Amino acid sequence: MAQHNGRLASFFADGINIPEEVIFGHSEVMQAVRRTVERAAAASVPVLTQGESGTGKEIISKDIHRRSPWSQGPFVKVSCPAIPGTLLESELFGYEKGAFTGAWNSKPGRVELAHCGTLFLDEIGEMGLPLQAKLLQLLQDGQFSRIGGQTDCQVDVRIICATNLKLDEEIAAGNFRRDLFYRINVVTIQLPPLRSRSEDIPTLASYFLQHYSQRHNRPARPFSREILQLLCQHNWPGNIRELENCVARYIILGSEEAIYNELSEKRMAPIAIEVAEDGSIPLKKIAKQAVREMERNLILRVLQANHWNRRKAAEVLKISYRALLYKIREAGLPRKRAQRNPVPPPPDPAVPKDVAIPSE
Repeated sequence: MAQHNGRLASFFADGINIPEEVIFGHSEVMQAVRRTVERAAAASVPVLTQGESGTGKEIISKDIHRRSPWSQGPFVKVSCPAIPGTLLESELFGYEKGAFTGAWNSKPGRVELAHCGTLFLDEIGEMGLPLQAKLLQLLQDGQFSRIGGQTDCQVDVRIICATNLKLDEEIAAGNFRRDLFYRINVVTIQLPPLRSRSEDIPTLASYFLQHYSQRHNRPARPFSREILQLLCQHNWPGNIRELENCVARYIILGSEEAIYNELSEKRMAPIAIEVAEDGSIPLKKIAKQAVREMERNLILRVLQANHWNRRKAAEVLKISYRALLYKIREAGLPRKRAQRNPVPPPPDPAVPKDVAIPSE
């Protein structure tokens, strides 16, 4: 992983200073995203980024801004669900003096502040219908009016929108304007969930390890092979943000066992039943998955009860020692108890570019 100047920033706080190999990783699905970003950045068209919460939509939007002709201008973010609907219009478009009670002076909105730069509308699907109409005018001709204003203002601004909602469903429900969707959907970037790009997890985990080691001044050794396996096998419903928080806890608590126990408990949750498009339920597949999870959980509990003595665990389970070792490996369990007190050598200032899980 490339070294860069300045203090490492939080992944979701500042996407501009993060190395590209961290943002895009090495997975094929993210390399496709990278190619789309490179092509879309220079074009003077709106971009829509879609994906689950925590997949890095803001990071990608900042990367588009950094590559674009508007990179020397400001990157202005508006979180649509964070601002009440009654205030969002004034926050976006500003207001004139006397426009309403308390408007003692004129105030520019975020749209004006983003002039010659990028306006990032986070969670655009949460915007109310009346405001969507005013945003549509801005996209059509680059003009808008402040609240209480008598004239239109002209701006040159690149608009990037993000959402974790399925906008086609919102349109069908009457919550989102179809004409606005066509305006913001010139280029669409679909960000994959972290569980579908597990090969990128070691790179991300190592980046967060360095970042939080420096932030909290707590040197920590790199993750063991067993923990990396567990990180790569976890489902990560909270995506990259959840992984970041997990690594932060490891740095603060100073123990791999805290991560191991947390992720292992989450794996013991009930198995989700997948229903095919035709409505059928693959019973054999679900039964096989359930048996595998039950076996893994049983082995884990026996190992914990016997203080990770594998020979004793094999006797309790009435299987051979060699068979237990095979099952431990198949289930992705660690070969021994995770260390409580990591050795604290100072971290390498440059995180390795390729972080691979070492072989046995």
